Amino acid sequence: MALNIISNYAANVAHRNLSASDEMATRSLSKLSSGTRVVSARDDAASMAIGARLNATTQALKTASVNVGQANSMLQIADGGMATIDDVLVRMKTLAVQASSGNLSDTERGFLNDEFVQLRDEIDRIASSTNFNGIQLLGDGGDVAINLTPATSNEALRPAFGFDRFAITDNNYWAQDAAEDGVDDNGLEVRIGRMADGQVIMTVLAAIDGSIDRTQSIDVTDFAATGGSQAIDPGKNAILNFDELGLSIQINTNFSDTVDYVAVSAANNFGFGSANTDFMGTGVDTSAGQFFFMEEDKGQQLSDTIEFQVGGGNTANDRLSINLSAVDSAVLGSSGLGQESLEDLGTNAISTAAGAQNAVEVVTRAIDDLQRARAAVGTSQNRLDFAAQNLASTQENTESARSTLLDLDVAAEMTAFTSKQILVQSGVAMLAQANQMPQNLLRLLQG
Repeated sequence: MALNIISNYAANVAHRNLSASDEMATRSLSKLSSGTRVVSARDDAASMAIGARLNATTQALKTASVNVGQANSMLQIADGGMATIDDVLVRMKTLAVQASSGNLSDTERGFLNDEFVQLRDEIDRIASSTNFNGIQLLGDGGDVAINLTPATSNEALRPAFGFDRFAITDNNYWAQDAAEDGVDDNGLEVRIGRMADGQVIMTVLAAIDGSIDRTQSIDVTDFAATGGSQAIDPGKNAILNFDELGLSIQINTNFSDTVDYVAVSAANNFGFGSANTDFMGTGVDTSAGQFFFMEEDKGQQLSDTIEFQVGGGNTANDRLSINLSAVDSAVLGSSGLGQESLEDLGTNAISTAAGAQNAVEVVTRAIDDLQRARAAVGTSQNRLDFAAQNLASTQENTESARSTLLDLDVAAEMTAFTSKQILVQSGVAMLAQANQMPQNLLRLLQG
């Protein structure tokens, strides 16, 4: 081979090989650092595609396992509710048997009847209130909603004066209806007044069946726009919790202005008896009181079937349907055949010996109805347990398949990396030697 100065062929060859070795070492290093055999599609396009699908399936199965756990928790809540109802029914049968005996007078049966009717109401309350995340499990859920109409009675209870939202936090309290005439005579009255010492107090009065039942006051002085340590900034909100009344009120920045206005003078008081017919100069009359009533709502209804996603796909086999049965007084005792139920016994269920004897039979059927519903829940729980086992096994095997395709054999790759490192070091050394070869030409030029 001719010796020349312009082109150093040996150095070019060494550089090309060094570049290739360095790239291979870099790829090997990226695999070792990431722990995966397929860093990019060019490493193994087919394995990357299959592995991505397997990884998605694995994550979906993990979520499905969580769904199964939640489903089991839901059914356990239902079972717990039915266990309590069973205890109630046992007590009701005891009372009915006792009232069936001729050694009792009507007065004594009346005492037993009072407890019997109260226990039946408790069954309905348990069935109505037993839910999971708002999903009814044992019966329809009665509910109470706030009715802010008509506007003429609460025209100052609006965002312009600081009131964003009213929310019930104790439905059982507001659902009280001793008069049995509906809950629309349950309501609230809101007042904000300046005390003699300059404090501003917000008072809410709760009325049940048209009569004041509870009252709670909160010091809101610090919410004042001027100098208030809790003044609400524009666009922000705060929550006033009237926990004794089962109520929360969300307020906005305008509430701070309302407190400021009331703090100036008792003549600016807000609410009933304030004599303020022009609140904050808006023409709104608060002197007659700022109040609103409740309205009955159907609430959440019991679904005949609840579907749980127990697989990672979108087929019928990836879902499991569970049937729920109502176990309230309107159903228990009827045996699904239209027979007399607990509800049909009326308010004088065991007030007579004959009525008590009939109640014994009805309660016995009710216990049988409850056990059928409870057995169905137990069956579904067992099925869910097996579904969970299958998910765990499938997830394990899918993860193993993904690992085979994508996970790196660290020992083998480390051996390959060491080899590539040696090639890089050798390439660097040879490139250095190749760059020294043109120096030999200097001897000819010097001669």
